[in-house]
Amino acid sequence: MKRIAFHLHCLARGGAERVVTNLANQFAKEGYEVFIATEWQAEDEYQIDDAVKRIHVGLRDEDQNKGRVTKFLLRVKYLKKFVREYKPDVLIAFAKRANYRALMAAGNMKIPVVISIRTDPKGHYDSFTDKIQNKWLFPKAAGCVFQTKGQKDFFKPLLQDNSRVILNPINPKYIGVEAPMEREKSVVHHARLVDFKNQSMLVRAFLRVHEKHPDYVLKMYGDDSHDGTREILEKIIADNHAEDYVFIMGGSDSLEKELPKGSVYAFTSDWEGMPNSLLEAMALGMPIVATDCPCGGPATVMTNEVDGLLIPIKDEDALVAGLNRLIEDRDLAERLGNNARKIADIGNSKAVFAQWKDFLESVM
Repeated sequence: MKRIAFHLHCLARGGAERVVTNLANQFAKEGYEVFIATEWQAEDEYQIDDAVKRIHVGLRDEDQNKGRVTKFLLRVKYLKKFVREYKPDVLIAFAKRANYRALMAAGNMKIPVVISIRTDPKGHYDSFTDKIQNKWLFPKAAGCVFQTKGQKDFFKPLLQDNSRVILNPINPKYIGVEAPMEREKSVVHHARLVDFKNQSMLVRAFLRVHEKHPDYVLKMYGDDSHDGTREILEKIIADNHAEDYVFIMGGSDSLEKELPKGSVYAFTSDWEGMPNSLLEAMALGMPIVATDCPCGGPATVMTNEVDGLLIPIKDEDALVAGLNRLIEDRDLAERLGNNARKIADIGNSKAVFAQWKDFLESVM
């Protein structure tokens, strides 16, 4: 029986954590022995299959008062101990620091390490210390999984020889949902309220859309990241007396029912890896206006004027024009939405798992 081990910080509800949980559960059902090596346990986490073994490799109570460098080295030490004890056939790391730890812990032990890039490398992998670690550690990787071609091109030639671009699996609840017979007059958006998703531009743009289409409202779904974004949005709404038509809805567990009610979907991020929210909106058949943000996530899955409208980042005028266009041309909107649904053909859990399985088997 082949052994697969995943390494990441925790299993808190987030994009990388959902992907790992999904993959781990599917590999376990396929008969693999699966481990998830995490550094800590969060309050609200994804559930793993009983067959998946979770191992703590993080700091211990007696380590908490030690220095930063010492803590870093201890984290590598504990992960190395895990690798030696459980001897996985492959170790897969998710997120930057997990990538570095995995390569330091197992890179010289003849156990292949697959790393994954989950965000825009510009601004996240290009500091002075990152460049040193990238040059030293990344050639040790047996392979890498990217979400977009833009990510892959950034690391050329360090991670070109054995790598794949694989989408995030789309939550099945967003696939196969029929559009309502008549959509409500609303623009919808769902994402964590956080600075880089530029929801403030969306609110400002919608104020202008509402002047032309006063019967439309904006509904923004998503949890608060507590970085001050929600307060900024609330101030824009209050300053413009827009409380009757701009709504911060908060988080929801039934977005597959709420989002399709809307007439248009807006995606406004300044940068992303592969945005799950965009994949979900596409799978629901939403007419979408999306920023063509680095590192190329939207452009990887969307073609402008075919299954959505792609606009430049931070371009409020283009966002206003795109929203107005889809509100006013419903034939175009529904055509784009119907084409967007095809993302489920390559982004469903079964298809994504097959790509991961094929890649990891080639590495092992």
